[in-house]
Amino acid sequence: MAVSARRGAPLTLDEISSTAIRLMDASGVDGLSMRKLAAELNVNPMSLYHHVESKDALLALICATTAERMHVPPDDGAPWEEQLMALALDYHRHAKEHPAIWGYVHIHPSLVADRRLPIWQTLYRILRLAGVPESELRRTSDILHAFVSGFILAETQGHMSDDPEEVNRTFDAAIQLIIDGLARSTS
Repeated sequence: MAVSARRGAPLTLDEISSTAIRLMDASGVDGLSMRKLAAELNVNPMSLYHHVESKDALLALICATTAERMHVPPDDGAPWEEQLMALALDYHRHAKEHPAIWGYVHIHPSLVADRRLPIWQTLYRILRLAGVPESELRRTSDILHAFVSGFILAETQGHMSDDPEEVNRTFDAAIQLIIDGLARSTS
């Protein structure tokens, strides 16, 4: 079936990534193809290759776009404990909103390893407020990320309660334990 010619504004990377994110949220990684994306955008599949060179490049774009769109707590003077809890809750919510993307990132961690991404910069800022020495920022952030990601993996793999409210209470308790431990280690 031939795709009809696209009318209007030229195709943009933002339009491509937004549509791809929507498709991936609905159908997972396997449900995303250049052909399906082109059909959604009403373009010839070959026109996508002017913007992204392959499906792998498209997936990298999707991961970067969702990472950049994640809400992070502002530097508003709130205590570091509140900011860390807010960041953890935002990360958890983001992972639940985009489970296929989150899962893909965690089997391809190089896609979000860039420490210049807002989430890492925000975490570093909060850890500095908590008193973590500069020389320990990377190690501490890796440990915290591993714990939170492990929780989310257990949740997505069905190792938690089926009750979303209970999962949220358990997540809050886990983050509070992290905060308490971090406070003790930096005091």
